[in-house]
Amino acid sequence: MGNVSAVDRERGVFVIKPSGVDYSVMTADDMVVVSIATGEVVEGTKKPSSDTPTHRLLYQAFPSIGGIVHTHSRHATIWAQAGQSIPATGTTPRRLFLRHHSLHPQNDRRRNQR
Repeated sequence: MGNVSAVDRERGVFVIKPSGVDYSVMTADDMVVVSIATGEVVEGTKKPSSDTPTHRLLYQAFPSIGGIVHTHSRHATIWAQAGQSIPATGTTPRRLFLRHHSLHPQNDRRRNQR
């Protein structure tokens, strides 16, 4: 469950998972390329994820973002609730991401009231 996207700032686009396609059968050809400026589909024949507008707004608002992973994984949820960054452990994550995965701070009124 969830969605993943990655941005190409030079081209002004991001690539996002298509709607309704299970990860177990999805291929690179299923991915949808979307314009950051307009939200229009630039490449791909599938319908982009319903989270596309949110990903687009995040890419517009935060130029340092290179990719977004939206997951409902129990482990990722625990890390997020603890307010911790996810360390890149093992060779594959380190090679792909070169650093830890930061979490965007949530606007939590309870934290702000302390």
